[in-house]
Amino acid sequence: MSDTPQLVVHRDKKLMAEAAAARLITKIVDAQASRGSASVVLTGGRNGNGLLAALAASPARDAIDWGRLDLWWGDERYLPEGDPERNVTQAREALLDAVPLAPERVHAMPASDGPHGTDVEAAAEAYARELAGAALPENHAEVPSFDVLLLGVGPDTHVASLFPEHPGVRETERTVIGVHGSPKPPPVRVSLTLPAIRAAREVWLLAAGEDKANAVAMALAGTGEIQAPAAGARGRSRTLWLLDEPAASQLPKSLYEAH
Repeated sequence: MSDTPQLVVHRDKKLMAEAAAARLITKIVDAQASRGSASVVLTGGRNGNGLLAALAASPARDAIDWGRLDLWWGDERYLPEGDPERNVTQAREALLDAVPLAPERVHAMPASDGPHGTDVEAAAEAYARELAGAALPENHAEVPSFDVLLLGVGPDTHVASLFPEHPGVRETERTVIGVHGSPKPPPVRVSLTLPAIRAAREVWLLAAGEDKANAVAMALAGTGEIQAPAAGARGRSRTLWLLDEPAASQLPKSLYEAH
């Protein structure tokens, strides 16, 4: 487990999104070259969608073999299929509808009008089973060893739908949970847990904007993961924070090199 996070700071959020998209293309192409396929966990929010839009606009996107890419999600709003607030709906608009993905390799989290109805716990269990079914013996976990797991960092330090001091951030056994009473609407969600997040080879945390500066500083200052869930998001081989200057404004310059 890589305990020392790496930081890359870009001048503004547009540059950050473009650089993150270029970095992700390279990572996917490398994984496909070495293992035949790649797996990425997507995140929603303005930074996650900004990265996907930048990827859609990049000429280099054609280097990816889209048919050999598995896409998963870190969390989802438990709303009906196609709801504009769902992360998967936003991802389809930003990128997925424009590239030749294999439909069976796009692993959207369940919707509230699906087979589980209003039972978000059953929906979470179903996604956990899907992840476990995709895990290989060498993954040593109930989830695949994702090549890259993307996370947006909230102004309160939340990642996925794991909020400070809430039960979800304390979960140590399950890989996927139903979330009730989310401080951010909608209140009911499905989320990966920290153990599932830490199964990824690389975890990339995205934060842009001055409203994220305090959260970034807290998470990188050694605050515990119960108080600052972003502090508990780590990759097996690498943890990368991709920031813009406003989001990094409360960090000591010695921590990073600006790009």
